[in-house]
Amino acid sequence: MTGPGDKPAPDGSGAAHPVTGLDDVVHQRVRLGILTIAHEARRVEFGYLRTQLELTAGNLSQHLGVLETAGLIEVEKGYAGRRGRTWITLTAAGSTALAEEIGRLKLLIARVETTDSPEDR
Repeated sequence: MTGPGDKPAPDGSGAAHPVTGLDDVVHQRVRLGILTIAHEARRVEFGYLRTQLELTAGNLSQHLGVLETAGLIEVEKGYAGRRGRTWITLTAAGSTALAEEIGRLKLLIARVETTDSPEDR
């Protein structure tokens, strides 16, 4: 998984450190939570996200705007009975971005788990 932000490793191996490929749009804690929850469900309701992520409506709206502008989610407004509802769906690009982010995080975890701790050196 390489991206435009990848840089060659200083050790000359040509492999960039996994952290260089983390996507700032996806990696932000709340947005990563939104994408993960949307991945778990076909469609997720705004109120459910707000409750699960412990956010204000305004804060959640801001994060959804960033993700929607990036093309990672689709926002659908409608009604359930008489009440207005907002549903969020992960796009194909969002699914890909989430998978790439998780892949980078796994690479970071593997590096930490396979490196001796400072007291072992």
